[in-house]
Amino acid sequence: MQDKIQREILINASKERIYAAITNPEQVILWFPETIEGAYTVGERPIFGFGEHGKNQIYVENAIPHKYFAYRWIPGSNHFEGDVLTVPNTLVEFHIEELADLSCKLILTESGFAALPLDIAEKSFTQNSGGWDFMLARFEKYIKGS
Repeated sequence: MQDKIQREILINASKERIYAAITNPEQVILWFPETIEGAYTVGERPIFGFGEHGKNQIYVENAIPHKYFAYRWIPGSNHFEGDVLTVPNTLVEFHIEELADLSCKLILTESGFAALPLDIAEKSFTQNSGGWDFMLARFEKYIKGS
């Protein structure tokens, strides 16, 4: 079982702009979940709303302004609401690297699939692998359009 999904994209935007699009709830809902309920800050457990696809509670793990943001969630699990830290979960990380031309590389990593129960691990990996391709395309479109 593969444990990690990793994607890299180059974006012609500042690290501040990219970080805001990942961490500011008013911007995140324009490219990722439709809603965020609760505080979207380190140590908090907000709920992502995906419309007809359900709601997923997350745990915001860490944030380093303009460089890094991470949360834990239950991949492929619609309607999970509860303490994410008490069940097998994955870690979603956004790393922002500023390049010499002032553009940035965004590296998305989701890891922990190998520790999930076997009945959901492979399906979750496949679902999220395609899901991140879709969402990062939306992210790029949002950054270019704003």
